[in-house]
Amino acid sequence: MTSPSEWIESVRRMKRYRPEEEMPENLVSRSENVYWPDAELTGNPARIGAMLDCPAQTMEVYLQELDPGVAGDLQRHRHESVHYVLNGEGRSEIGSRTVTWTQGDLVYTPPWVWHRHYNDGAGPARMLLVENSRLLESLGLNERESAGEVSYEEHADRERQAR
Repeated sequence: MTSPSEWIESVRRMKRYRPEEEMPENLVSRSENVYWPDAELTGNPARIGAMLDCPAQTMEVYLQELDPGVAGDLQRHRHESVHYVLNGEGRSEIGSRTVTWTQGDLVYTPPWVWHRHYNDGAGPARMLLVENSRLLESLGLNERESAGEVSYEEHADRERQAR
């Protein structure tokens, strides 16, 4: 619970907010500062690089790399995400739909929909991933679940059989 004095102080802060004076020091996230955790931690065969020095308060930014013939895990999460394809080509299962993508495309994944990204090209695929997970985390609503390295259809079949 907030006390009246805490509430009054928050109103005062809002009235005197000066964004130019309160900007974060770091406005550029350098590629050499990307943190690449190992697959054991992420549980994903795709390489996921976290851009931890990005000062965004409601979004997280990652690089995702898929080697030729590799697919990420089938997962879902409460946040929205967009993948901008920097290079490569492939497809994504997003729910029961399969979409194809290539360099320059933007792939949108709605909240809590099972999805998996596949590199169908001859070379590596690299995508810039932006998600509003920090916003949901601040509200206590973020959640992520993985079904492992299975297709959407395999997972759906397992779910139907379990009923």
